[in-house]
Amino acid sequence: MIDRNSETHINGANAGDPVSTLLMGMRLRGASYGKLRMAPPFGIRFPAAAEARFHFVAAGAVHLQEPGGEGRELCCGDAVLLPRGDDHSLVSAPGVPVRPVGSLEAVPLCTNVCAVSDYPEQTSRTGDALIFTGRMQFELDTLHPLVGLMPRVMSVGALLGREPEIMTLLAAMEREMAAERAGSAGILARLADVVAATIVRGWVECGCGNAAGWVEALRDPQLGRVLAALHRDPGRDWTVSEMAAEMGRSRSVFAERFVTATGMTPLRYVAVLRMRLAAQWIGRDRMAIDTVARRLGYGSQAAFARAYKRVTGQSPGRARRAGRPSEAPAAVSL
Repeated sequence: MIDRNSETHINGANAGDPVSTLLMGMRLRGASYGKLRMAPPFGIRFPAAAEARFHFVAAGAVHLQEPGGEGRELCCGDAVLLPRGDDHSLVSAPGVPVRPVGSLEAVPLCTNVCAVSDYPEQTSRTGDALIFTGRMQFELDTLHPLVGLMPRVMSVGALLGREPEIMTLLAAMEREMAAERAGSAGILARLADVVAATIVRGWVECGCGNAAGWVEALRDPQLGRVLAALHRDPGRDWTVSEMAAEMGRSRSVFAERFVTATGMTPLRYVAVLRMRLAAQWIGRDRMAIDTVARRLGYGSQAAFARAYKRVTGQSPGRARRAGRPSEAPAAVSL
């Protein structure tokens, strides 16, 4: 149930730096969203999922709780992003029993937005919590482990001092949640995408927190040239010698620096880069498998299929079937 029109780029200001361009080459693709109206006491559990999870609190008292972790209070106007979709709950107060989000009855509002209320009346009551939540998918143009290095919970509060203009976006979300105007669901989805992307961009621009050492390694200007070249032309028949020449160093020095920065050998990096692109082109863009094979420099579809299975563990045909859109409209879900 992916919204093909909901794709937010996280762009860097330093377009002349190839590694900054790669670091910022992330996209958030909105999958589904929900407008929740809950009367306290309430508790909703969001199980671990492959997608990132976004929450915005428009009204009411809400606490975010993680298994074995400290809870945090979310005030009106707060927005948080859980980039790895870790298991967590939203509760009206600590200790309140929780129920899985999948047990809530959702009413479709538009293509990828639903409404959920724990009581039948349509009018909000004093003390209700109003929450806009969304599942989002990261698409990375690079293979660096940025998502794995992100904090479990990223808050918009960390940005307010550096980017006060984000308050305008948050205020707009509050208005749309309260007004129930025509088209508000779609507008909220777009605003959520932008706020989530801004949270990630702020983290990257501040040095990626504890990942700063890894980022600095990638900012080596010589190694940056190699990475940019690989991403510009992934279908080229790259050799370690050619990559070392691009860097201007010996094979041994290049290979050591590359593994230190990326966590994998140069040839493995190229192989995984190709298969990541292939997976997107086959599953998302519905590109013919033989076309993908040619674009990535394989002499035959059979050679490409072997490489794809070696890296991903499945055949290209299976990946295509797994990514096939359902012929029937998908049920709205959170």
